[in-house]
Amino acid sequence: MFSLLVSFVSKLVFLLLRTQSAGSFPPPLGKEEEKELFRRMKAGDKDARCKLIEHNLRLVAHIVKKYYSTCKDQEDLISVGSVGLIKAIDSYDPENGTRFATYAGKCLQNEILMYFRAQKKTLLESSLNDPVDTDKDGNPLTYMDILCSDEDITEKIDLKMKSSLIKSAMRDALCGRERRIVALRYGMTEDGKCRTQREAANLLGISRSYVSRIEKTALEKIRDYIVSHGA
Repeated sequence: MFSLLVSFVSKLVFLLLRTQSAGSFPPPLGKEEEKELFRRMKAGDKDARCKLIEHNLRLVAHIVKKYYSTCKDQEDLISVGSVGLIKAIDSYDPENGTRFATYAGKCLQNEILMYFRAQKKTLLESSLNDPVDTDKDGNPLTYMDILCSDEDITEKIDLKMKSSLIKSAMRDALCGRERRIVALRYGMTEDGKCRTQREAANLLGISRSYVSRIEKTALEKIRDYIVSHGA
């Protein structure tokens, strides 16, 4: 039943998303109406749950369009995002003070990031077990056979891939000052020393709070770059 619901919701979102019109989605719920629907849902009202899903479809579309517009598998991402939305609705507690949109947004992002990690792991495992040569007896040799050691080679390759992506993100997504601050803060300088925000501020002649703001922006850019490039 859950998988059928996800399939229906994801197809609906994808159809509305392709219209490129925000007006195609049901309007957002008011604060009090949303709270009442959650109360009714907790009491077993299935119609209230469906209405909460329906009126939050735009959140799935918004996140997929904003953060993953370059990804080819849009329909898959919408299915994954729909799972995150439904999980968010089922687990949300209106009494904790957090806005539902904020809570659901994090659930959606987490679900999509887990999907990317699973995809990458599957791809990596497949490639490591593909035959690349034969031994003297004619038996196939895989990358795993050639690279086999006591250490976890998969983790090494994964780390190397991430390091390469971070370097690319710093080069392509950050401005000069952002690169400098990230390098100082995370030991990417020649001496390898990690500086505090205050130390970085003193070196650059700016305030610590300014360093903090620039660092936060830079890390968000790096994260978005890594996600959009399939990490």
